[in-house]
Amino acid sequence: MSGHSKFANIKHKKEKNDAARGKIFTVIGHEIAIAVKQGGADPNNNSKLRDVIAKAKANNMPNDTIEKGIKKAVGNIDAVNFEELTYEGFGPGGVAIIVKTLTDNKNRTGGNVRSAFTKGHGNLGTIGSVSYMFQEKGQLIIDKEDCDYLADELMLMAIDAGALDFFDDEEVYEVITSKEDYSKVREILESKNIKFIEADITMLPDNFVSVKDEESVWGLRKILDLLNEDDDVKAVYTNWEEE
Repeated sequence: MSGHSKFANIKHKKEKNDAARGKIFTVIGHEIAIAVKQGGADPNNNSKLRDVIAKAKANNMPNDTIEKGIKKAVGNIDAVNFEELTYEGFGPGGVAIIVKTLTDNKNRTGGNVRSAFTKGHGNLGTIGSVSYMFQEKGQLIIDKEDCDYLADELMLMAIDAGALDFFDDEEVYEVITSKEDYSKVREILESKNIKFIEADITMLPDNFVSVKDEESVWGLRKILDLLNEDDDVKAVYTNWEEE
């Protein structure tokens, strides 16, 4: 189980700037609204809301902001009209890209996603065109500096809780679960006072693609930068092996 993983992306090691954090909070606020609309405002009776709250805390969203988001969703339940949409395509060099969005205007979002692919010399495909290259899994990332457990202790706890895999990287531990067992594993580890710096369902590629030529690398970065700047984009997954 223990080893090094390519999946613990460097995003959690980089300090998020104010603009990026603001976008993350906005997306999580929309996810809170959807969860409340679908299952109510009580986290004890709404597993999806519990998952979103865990994601919010992993991203350092203040508790009062989370509570305000829940109350706002309750007060505007009929106004919550966000849709979760997925787009798939290829960037330069044959790199597979999956884009998860959360939008109240799918025409705007679809146009922006298509534009990002076009400007980076990629191609937007149909649903299913690249998703078969990925596996949907739960991912929990723990900062070693904030963890009171040794690697072997944490690994055994994760296995006993139902985790599929455990990785010991330079700065973090990574726990991988099935999509179905994600909430259970996360809640068991939370009960052991374990804090996460990433806690979400993710898309893990089966294989990685290495891209060498500068023009293709430029195009990939252009696509990813445009997508990550878009407020409607919730997450972007690729099988690009960045060097």
